[in-house]
Amino acid sequence: MDPFRQPADPEIAALVRAAQASARGRRRHGPSRRDVLGLAALGIGGSALAACAPPEPPTAGVAAVELPQDRSDTEKTVGWANWTAYLDMDDAGKTYPTLTAFEKQTGIKVSYTEDIDDNDTYFNKIAPQLRAKQDINRDIFTFTDWMANRIIREGLCQPLELIQMANAGNLLAPLREVSFDPGRQHSLTWQSGFAGIGYHKKKVGRELKSLEDLWADDLKGRISVLSEFRDTLGLIMQQQGVDPSGDFTREQFEAAIGELDKRVNDGYIRRIKGNSYLNDLKSGNAVAGIVWSGDLFILRAETEDEDWEFVIPESGGMLWSDNLMVPITSHHRRNAQRVMDYYYEPKVAAEVAAWVNYICPVEGAREEMEKIDPDLAESPFIFPGEDYIAEHDIVGFRALSAQEDADYSALWAKAVGN
Repeated sequence: MDPFRQPADPEIAALVRAAQASARGRRRHGPSRRDVLGLAALGIGGSALAACAPPEPPTAGVAAVELPQDRSDTEKTVGWANWTAYLDMDDAGKTYPTLTAFEKQTGIKVSYTEDIDDNDTYFNKIAPQLRAKQDINRDIFTFTDWMANRIIREGLCQPLELIQMANAGNLLAPLREVSFDPGRQHSLTWQSGFAGIGYHKKKVGRELKSLEDLWADDLKGRISVLSEFRDTLGLIMQQQGVDPSGDFTREQFEAAIGELDKRVNDGYIRRIKGNSYLNDLKSGNAVAGIVWSGDLFILRAETEDEDWEFVIPESGGMLWSDNLMVPITSHHRRNAQRVMDYYYEPKVAAEVAAWVNYICPVEGAREEMEKIDPDLAESPFIFPGEDYIAEHDIVGFRALSAQEDADYSALWAKAVGN
């Protein structure tokens, strides 16, 4: 077993190399000024598992696209669909400071909406319109790698004019060549993050270090898990000794679904939800679950409650990336590109990362973060080093073929009752 192995998935391996490069020259500092985030209190634990190389995603045969007329010169607007708690907000929770600055700087009005709760749910909502070339009134949407691959394959997004985007070159170098979008012709990474265990220390009354710790009688009906199967089932597969980044079988995938079914039927899992799982945590209906890393930091800040804890399970964690893309029906591609390019300015990227606490993909952002908060520049949840990812056996769910994607998605939909 090699403790310094590289993750098998090409995107995850690239992110690890990028993180390692970004972390060079790291220095130590005292306690964080941002005590509300309590970064030093985060629990850590893990062991390494062997991984096998996955197949490349099916990028061959990408559909040809017919671009709509661009009206950016006369219509100074952009509609941006994103996930919840995924952009910096002011203290009152009413405005987005970096977006306000962009609007003042460019004169472009951005309609920013938190439309996306789950990749499949949002895609299934807009896909019929995209395929029929009907405007969805959005000029940017934000999808996870595997869904970005599907969108590119179906020709449902527009190519980017990278020559018009001076800051796009700040994308961490190893992330520029991803198998689902070689040369980044259609997408730019927005943020990356981890899936693991989140819980309220006081309400739970003990440390949670593994998925088995979630299935305790006193937590029955108080657990929420993610509706993104690559995160929830990925963690369950790791708990079962299966590497989700490797060449796992259908039987092993079904075994993970079987474990989920058991925990639902036995009453442990309250809900299987997308980004709205945060509402259950805020209300107290759920006190623990499978969560996304940055959300727990946002929850701490919003509730001013330092008892919210995020940990990588002892069996390992999942790593993912989300991407900015322009829908095939957008009439404001160049305005959208200006938004994307703006967020690749290192200073702006650092401001966003300081609020969302997800992994930042922008070269130079770590140096800017040192000016905002030196301790956040040391956070493994924003700028993780290769050693951290290897030590905690953090991997990405392997790329699925189109047929596997369809088959496994159908199995998952049946399991969650969709």
